[in-house]
Amino acid sequence: MKGPAGKLAGLAASGPSQRQLRVAEEVRRALSEVFTRNSIRDPELAAESITVTEVRISPDLRHATAFVARLGRKDIEPLLPALKRVSPWLRTQLAHMLRLRSAPDLHFLADTALDYAMEVDQLLRRPDVQRDLD
Repeated sequence: MKGPAGKLAGLAASGPSQRQLRVAEEVRRALSEVFTRNSIRDPELAAESITVTEVRISPDLRHATAFVARLGRKDIEPLLPALKRVSPWLRTQLAHMLRLRSAPDLHFLADTALDYAMEVDQLLRRPDVQRDLD
């Protein structure tokens, strides 16, 4: 493709821009700070230790997907509806903390990367796999 449309298509396929990465990291830090302060008044989230492991943001910076985990536990899925419920309040907090034209809409997903890494590690330690690797 030639022209501006071709350049934009090439950029989108190559991954997030520097600005997306910078804004996503700022959103991650701000969300982590809000969760650390324990200022959330929702009864389901008040006593929880939630860790924001990664944030991915859309190219237009309007939507942010935060990957979350519970500190020391694997069962974050039951808290996802509560996080969705408090996302407008969290967005307001982000708007006060960040220097953006508008705070992004927040979406939450369970971070399963650590679980996956542990599963792969266990598979690699199996005797039959070890025999094949040697």
